[in-house]
Amino acid sequence: MRIITAEEVSASLAWPALVERLATTFREGVESPPRHHHAMHRPDGEATMLLMPAWERAGYIGVKMVNVFPQNADHGLPAIAGVYLLSEGDHGRPLACIDGSELTRRRTAAASALAARELAREDASTLLVVGTGKLAPMVIEAHASVRPITRVRVWGRNTEKAERLAADYADRFDSAAVTDLEAATGEADIVSCVTLSTAPLILGDWLAPGTHLDLVGAFRPTMRESDARCLARSEVFVDTYAGARGEAGDILQAVDEGSFAFDDIRGELAELMRDEQPGRSSSEAITLFKSVGASLEDLAAAIEVWECQEGRE
Repeated sequence: MRIITAEEVSASLAWPALVERLATTFREGVESPPRHHHAMHRPDGEATMLLMPAWERAGYIGVKMVNVFPQNADHGLPAIAGVYLLSEGDHGRPLACIDGSELTRRRTAAASALAARELAREDASTLLVVGTGKLAPMVIEAHASVRPITRVRVWGRNTEKAERLAADYADRFDSAAVTDLEAATGEADIVSCVTLSTAPLILGDWLAPGTHLDLVGAFRPTMRESDARCLARSEVFVDTYAGARGEAGDILQAVDEGSFAFDDIRGELAELMRDEQPGRSSSEAITLFKSVGASLEDLAAAIEVWECQEGRE
């Protein structure tokens, strides 16, 4: 069995190829049971273990194990760590153990980019990133691969981190950190939230017509990055219906508040890929994409890594 490092994962997952791989996999479908979600009470706070299996009907088999430790930020460590085990489908033999953290970051950003490719205005050029963790640079690169991004703004609770991230992209974009989140939201074509927030960061009244809101970070019912007004004003799409109903705090809490209903969701990514649901209704519409992650995405990314590695030998 081959060990594939984070560096090899990064080198194997070019954004256009990964986005297209995800599009194909959502269109064709795989078997993907609900992920196993286990709360772990640790001495320094609550952590989460996620187990995410998926398999092609006549092909690859995979499972990811991820540990989420939000408290790692206090130690200067990434919040997410994990591994992916990919097996062949003929006899179930393991092929590779792949770095799960880099795989997760890149497939998550690529899923957002896929949604933006279908939902954001074609001329969307200003991207606001809310959050400064390991996923933040990924969404900058991924969105820039599907839309003509020329202007990047970064907001974070830690201003120094926001400034460093913005500086990292100053050679490619008009890039700067911002402290006025309301003003920056109103000026953005795409707003991508990549935090572990448990309270709304983006308010619906801030969104300008034509904005695409990408909600990536919150993956538990107790988490949210937007208020209910965001959903009420938007054409809402999700990565999967099952994930939205089970874990999307932005949606679940808005439903509990009586401001949104599950039936108001316009579609999931598979329906967009199969042309079973239309995308945005007009250039003035506000679109919202809520993702919590799906094992289909991990399997697609792992296959892309494996086949890329095999092609290099």
